[in-house]
Amino acid sequence: MDLNYTAADNAFREEVRSWLEANLPADIRAKILNHRRPNRDDLVRWHKILAGKGWSAPHWPVEFGGTGWNATQRHIWDEENARVGAPGVLPFGVAMVAPVIMKYGNEQQKSYYLPRILDCTDWWCQGYSEPGSGSDLASLKTRAELTPDGKHYIVNGQKTWTTLGQHADMIFCLVRTDPEAKKQEGISFLLIDMKTPGITVRPIIMLDEDHEVNEVFFDNVKVPVENRVGEENKGWTYAKYLLGHERTGIARVGNSKRELGFLKRVARQQQKNGKPLLEDPVFGAKVAALEIELMALEITVLRVVSSESAGKGPGPEASLLKIKGTEIQQMLTELMVEAVGPYAQPFDRDYLECETEHAVTGYDDAAPLAAYYFNFRKTSIYGGSNEIQKNIISQMILGL
Repeated sequence: MDLNYTAADNAFREEVRSWLEANLPADIRAKILNHRRPNRDDLVRWHKILAGKGWSAPHWPVEFGGTGWNATQRHIWDEENARVGAPGVLPFGVAMVAPVIMKYGNEQQKSYYLPRILDCTDWWCQGYSEPGSGSDLASLKTRAELTPDGKHYIVNGQKTWTTLGQHADMIFCLVRTDPEAKKQEGISFLLIDMKTPGITVRPIIMLDEDHEVNEVFFDNVKVPVENRVGEENKGWTYAKYLLGHERTGIARVGNSKRELGFLKRVARQQQKNGKPLLEDPVFGAKVAALEIELMALEITVLRVVSSESAGKGPGPEASLLKIKGTEIQQMLTELMVEAVGPYAQPFDRDYLECETEHAVTGYDDAAPLAAYYFNFRKTSIYGGSNEIQKNIISQMILGL
């Protein structure tokens, strides 16, 4: 297994780097690098720029509009996007529901939905978690019952933690279609238009005062049967396939490398006993330990990339990446807050939302860090909690 980049890989990196530097809008880049919040228009605008280049879905097969890049090139692409401060394409359409449609959808679903995902005609959200059904997702209670003519499902229930659902055109949902079957065996996978009568989206405002997640209620929502992906009651199979793709992407090594650079810069600015904080033995040791963990994660990602190049899909290794990747992301935010100390306390929502040019404290780097810290508490939970990932590893790798 060769984990070194070839000359062709390095040439590809230079091509990608040059294009990103020339085409990423400066205002979007500034928001990402300064931990401020991009809005819906920012994310759609960047997606459409990528789509115009043909780079909005690098991991898709060429036949559906993908780039044809190999696993190493896709890894380089992710790294360079993170380095330059690109927000990335939202995963719910491109990286989550699209692979399910490609593998299990019919030809009509592929021809209709995939082009609309590729160019961001449709903004997708995910309808998995419910109150009481998070890590134990198979216990979900949202029901879908066939009408007497067999042409529609009537959906009733509730989904929660629906990320950016307030902007969504479509939602992919797990619903219970056979309440008498074992809980994993009575679930189906539906594609639902968010404009359908009976759908209500209610905001959940988080500790960082951001409207990022929602509750979604279904009250006698009528969904055509042709919006079901694959077979009835086989949705759990499709859900597991989707989660494998989601967990691999959660590692976010490129983003963590960029944030490590930010952390070091802030720690050099702060003083302790007349010296930069980064030179303090205790704090410096924490940063060094974190950097070692990040280097080990990067090597693990490269090993997975190498396996993918050999034709292996995401397996239990995705759980390893999810656990360690999210732990590192959380450690980064913890050390950022520790580095700036009391400067992280004042909460400046107007600065985060880009409604003011500078933070009220005058310390722009520190202003978003408390919100950033709170937001990243969720990373070890979504995509399947880290505790559940450890169970998967023990069963699939250790055989316990």
